[in-house]
Amino acid sequence: MATVEIVNKEKMGTGTVELPASIFGAEVKTHLMHHVVTAKLAASRAGTHDTKTRKDVRGGGKKPFRQKGTGRARMGTSRSPLLRGGGVVFGPHPRKYDGKVNRKEMKAALRSALSAKALENKIILVDDLSLPAPKTKEFLKVALALGLRDALIVIDGESEHLALGVRNLKAYKILPAKALNVYDILSYDQLVLTGAALEKITEVLAK
Repeated sequence: MATVEIVNKEKMGTGTVELPASIFGAEVKTHLMHHVVTAKLAASRAGTHDTKTRKDVRGGGKKPFRQKGTGRARMGTSRSPLLRGGGVVFGPHPRKYDGKVNRKEMKAALRSALSAKALENKIILVDDLSLPAPKTKEFLKVALALGLRDALIVIDGESEHLALGVRNLKAYKILPAKALNVYDILSYDQLVLTGAALEKITEVLAK
């Protein structure tokens, strides 16, 4: 187990905690993280693209010219895919892009992502991140004190003041511990965890 210092909003040490080796010291499986992230991005696609086939294009009921005697290939409709304004052959239609990721793979990928951050010393443990007011400047004071630049902040439950203080800043994101995912962990350089969030993550991933 790795011992990490817990700090307050002024970056003063308030104690230490041992990170479970099974969660923050696991083997980093990049192929598994890639699989989970790819599945998440694919699932976020709308899949509403559509093209009209020959049966969907309006018109074309009349034979464009007689069958014989013109020297042209016979044609029964002006909405053939061969002609402008005709249907589309093998075009895209509405579909789902969801990829299958089972629970065991998801947990293993989360352990890999957390372990990768731990190896890079990019995990910061804070005892409390509550703000006195829902102001961006209040959060920026805390971010400056903690040395945050590009961080995913994981809390247990919800904090309205913190959420409102961060929502206009692209370099930061607030996430409840129950919604922690591989994509967001890898999308930010630093990972900030509150003490309560660490307990929640440990409880879920230790099973």
